[in-house]
Amino acid sequence: MPEDPATDHVDVAAAGESEVPLHERSLSFKAYDRGESIRVAGRLRDVRPWLEGTTRHVVHDMELQVVVRKVDLLITEAVATMHAFPHAECPDIAPVFSGLVGLSIGRGYVKEVQRRFVGAAGCSHLDHLARGLGPAVIQALASSHARQMRRLREEAPVAGSTGDDGGEAPSMPRVEWLRNTCHLWADDGIGARKIDLGWTATEDEYPVPRIEVLIGRRR
Repeated sequence: MPEDPATDHVDVAAAGESEVPLHERSLSFKAYDRGESIRVAGRLRDVRPWLEGTTRHVVHDMELQVVVRKVDLLITEAVATMHAFPHAECPDIAPVFSGLVGLSIGRGYVKEVQRRFVGAAGCSHLDHLARGLGPAVIQALASSHARQMRRLREEAPVAGSTGDDGGEAPSMPRVEWLRNTCHLWADDGIGARKIDLGWTATEDEYPVPRIEVLIGRRR
């Protein structure tokens, strides 16, 4: 006899009354445009709430910064810094992560990071940050691209404003670094089809309507 789905659940509120907070891990990535490149700063913090007010409250506080060239996604600079760590020898491994220089944030990036820095060859926490840089860089590139598209659209002449034909805002090209990053951006997938329908990253609708809606608008 199947279980009643109404009773097959965890009472989170009730459980919380008897739970003791043990650990918090936070990951953050911030990206900055440098024109031909992007600087991305990743930070990882491990906190033990039950030790708040002591010197061991923050177990790990580590930062990894890279500069990535837009044209080929090549890492040109990489610096790791440890702000808080459990052992005095921990920072000794930080310089090893300058070895990210020369890697391209593309296919095979995570595998190469794991090959170079896995286990005793690196630090599991900085390795976690290094692997997380890939998606962060892609999102930063998408944001940079959208920002540029919006700026060009805002600067495009408005038809009839000067008595001539005006100009057209730039259309959104297919960008190679998004290709096959997820089901939406699969080859000839929904993302590519939306671009073909005239959608651009400057649109204010968010989330972007389903493709059936965009097709209906063109009829």
